[in-house]
Amino acid sequence: MKNWICIYVGCLVSCPILLSSAITDSIQEDYPLNIPHVDSPIEIDGKMDEPFWKQALVVPANIEVSPGENIEAPVKTEAYLVYNSAYIYAGFKCYDHNPSEIRAHFCDRDQTWDDDWILILFDTFNDQRRTYDFACNPFGIQSDIIETPTGGGGSWDAIWESNGSITDTGYVVEMAIPFRALGFPRSQEDQIWGFDVVRSYPRNVRHHIGAFPRDRNNNCYMCQSLKMIGFAGASPGNNIEFDPTFSAIYSQERENETSGPFLEKSKAYDPGLTAKWGFTPNLTMSATLNPDFSNIEADIVQLDINTQFALYYPEKRPFFLEGADFFSTPFHLVHTRTLAEPEYGVKLTGKEGDHSIGFYTVQDRLTNFIFPGAEGSDDESLQKQSQGAVLRYKHDVGESSNLGIVLTDREGDDYHNRVAGIDGDIKFTKKNRILFQVTNAWTQYPDSLALDYNQHQKEFDGQAYHFFINHNTRNWDIYQFFQHVDPGFRADMGFMTMAGFTYSETGGSYKWQRDPGSWFHWLSLYGSYDQRYDRLGNPLHRAFTSRINYQGPLQSNAGIYGEWGRDRYEGQSYRAHWLNAWVYTRPSGWIAGEIWTRYGDRIDYDNKRAGNQLSLGGYLELRLGLHLRTEINHTSDRLDVGSGRLYTANIERLKLVYQFSKRVFMRTIFQYWHYKRNTVLYEDEDTDPISKGLFTQILFSYKINPQTVFFLGYSDNYYGDNEIQTNLPLDMIQTNRTIFAKIGYAYIL
Repeated sequence: MKNWICIYVGCLVSCPILLSSAITDSIQEDYPLNIPHVDSPIEIDGKMDEPFWKQALVVPANIEVSPGENIEAPVKTEAYLVYNSAYIYAGFKCYDHNPSEIRAHFCDRDQTWDDDWILILFDTFNDQRRTYDFACNPFGIQSDIIETPTGGGGSWDAIWESNGSITDTGYVVEMAIPFRALGFPRSQEDQIWGFDVVRSYPRNVRHHIGAFPRDRNNNCYMCQSLKMIGFAGASPGNNIEFDPTFSAIYSQERENETSGPFLEKSKAYDPGLTAKWGFTPNLTMSATLNPDFSNIEADIVQLDINTQFALYYPEKRPFFLEGADFFSTPFHLVHTRTLAEPEYGVKLTGKEGDHSIGFYTVQDRLTNFIFPGAEGSDDESLQKQSQGAVLRYKHDVGESSNLGIVLTDREGDDYHNRVAGIDGDIKFTKKNRILFQVTNAWTQYPDSLALDYNQHQKEFDGQAYHFFINHNTRNWDIYQFFQHVDPGFRADMGFMTMAGFTYSETGGSYKWQRDPGSWFHWLSLYGSYDQRYDRLGNPLHRAFTSRINYQGPLQSNAGIYGEWGRDRYEGQSYRAHWLNAWVYTRPSGWIAGEIWTRYGDRIDYDNKRAGNQLSLGGYLELRLGLHLRTEINHTSDRLDVGSGRLYTANIERLKLVYQFSKRVFMRTIFQYWHYKRNTVLYEDEDTDPISKGLFTQILFSYKINPQTVFFLGYSDNYYGDNEIQTNLPLDMIQTNRTIFAKIGYAYIL
C-alpha cells in the first residue's frame, strides 16, 4: 500500500491537465517570475512572521487540477519564495474554511501522503526531465521525491529544514532548502528554473490544486510549468558530507535449525563511513567503506507457493537510493538488491548541460544469481566475492527527449556478466512517445554452477530488444509494445527473470473525468491483446484482457480486470480465464481499507496440471489520534485441481507504530504465514503437509534527519510443520533471534 500511494501521488503531481489561457494570463503577466534575494536571518518555526516574507515572490495556487479540470479551487493557497546564497526559502499559507477538518498526524518522514500536504517542485535545469519535490504535512513533517518522465527516483532523501502549524485560518508551513540538496547549472548569472506549487486537500474528495492549469493533451508536464528567474551567486558551499555509522548486531540460531540449543551465529561491531562530495553544483561523488546496509524495515512477506519466477523486493538502502533515477532503463538492467553484502562502494551521479551520468562500483562478499527462462527461473547465492559496476549516460534531445547508453559488469572467479545497451525516450509530438532499448550480454559461469543449473559451460551471449509507442490524449491512451529476449541474455546486475521469449501487446483505453460532485471523478475502459512465444515459436501465452477503473467520492477507487486466453507450460496447453476485482476507500483521515479477489484458472506448476484458484486479500489502516497507526494485511490463496484441494495458503501482517514526536517512534511488526498442502496430490513425496512461520520485530527510532539516526531493535523467527509439537498456541519453535543497534550522524561542511 505504501508503494501504491507513492506512485499515485507522483502521478497526481506529474500528470498533465487541460490548459486554460484565462487562468494562465493571471499568473504569468510578469514572466518569468523574479525571485528576490534577501540577507535577513530566518527561523524555521512555521509562523511566517519574519519581516523579509514581505519582500517575497508571492505565487497563488488556486487552480484545481484533479479531479476538477482547471477549475477554481475550493480553498485558497499562497506560496512565498525568496533565496540567499545558500538556501531557497519557501513559505505557504494554506487557508481552510474549517481548520478542524485538516488531516494531520505525527509520523515518520515520507509517510505524509495520506494527510493534507503542500509541495513545491523545482526543475533546476529547466529541461523538463527531472524535478526535485519537497512536501510537508501541516505539522511540517517532510516528504521528498525525485520525479522523472519514467517515474524513477521516488525513494530519495535530502537534508533540509521545515516546520508547520495549524492556525485559525488553515495551516502554515516554512521550508529552508539548501542549494547543496539540488543539482543546477554552474553560473554566476541569473538562472531560469521551472517550478510548481501543489496542494493536496483531502476531504470527501482529494482535491489536487496547482499554480498553473495543465493540458492533458500534452505528455510533457514541466513544459507547461511556471518559470522563475534568479539565484545569481547561489552556491552549494563546500558540499561535503560525512556520514559515519556504528552498527552492532548479535544473533543466535538453533543448532539443528529447529532443534537443539541456541548457538551464536554472529556478533559484529561495525564502524562504517559514507562520504559525499559535490565537486560541482550538480555532480556528486559518494564513497562508502564497510557500509551499513542494515534494513530496518522488514520486507512484506509474499506468497512463494506455486510460483514460476523469482519474487521482487524493492531497494531500501540509502547509498543505493541516492540518484537511483539516473540508472532506470526500459529493461530492468540495474537492481541494487542483487548486491547482498557490499564491502565498499563508489558512486558518481549528476548532470552537466545536456549530459546526465551515473556510475557506481561495489565489491560484494556474496554473489546472487538468477537463471531466467521462458517458463520459469531459478536462483542461487554463492559465498564468493564479486566486483560489480554500472555506467549510465543520457543525452538530452529536443525539448524533453533523451538518448542513452548503459553498461554493466560483474566479475568473479571464473565468472563474468557484461551488458551493453542503447535506449531512448523520444517525445516526437505532445501526444506521441516512443521508448526503445537494444542491448547485448556476455556471460560465463563457474563450471560447477553451470552444471548444477543446466547453463552453458563456456561464454555465451544474447540480445534483448524493447519497443513501446504510445499515443496519449485527454481521453485516449493507445499503445503498442514489443519485447524480445534471447535465451542467452543475462542481466546479473539487474532483475530479469525471463529469457528466451518474444512478447507483443496492443491495447488502449478511453477515459472520462468529471468535476467534484459527480458520482465518479475518473472512469476508464481498457482492452488489449497480448501474446508470448518461446524461441522456437511455440505459443506460451495468448489472451484478450479488459479492465474497468473507477474513482469517486470517499476517496474511493475500484476496478474489474479480466483475461480470456490460453497458456502453455512444459508442452501442454491450459485454459487461462480469470477475473480480478478490488475496492479501496479512505472515507476519513483515521480509516482506510482495501479488499481484492482473484478467481479463475491457474496452472499447478509443481505437478503440471490445470487448477482453479481463489485468492482473497484485504488491508485496513487505522489512525487513532495524532500518534498511533495500525496496519493489518491479510492474503489467502487456495488452489483446487481435479482430485480436490491442492493447498491453502494464508499470510497475515500486523504493524503498530506509535509516533511520540516528529523524531521518535516505536514500531512493532508481526508477520505470520501458514501453508496447508494435500500431500496425496503432490508428485514430490517430500512435500510437507503443513508449514508455517512467524516473524516479529520491534524497533525504536530516533531520527533528526535521514542520516542522523539512532535505531535499537529486536527480531526473531518461529517455524512449524507437522513434526513440530510445542506448548505454543501455534505449534512453532523459535529458530533464531537477533538484537541490533545503529547510530549515524550527518556531518556537513
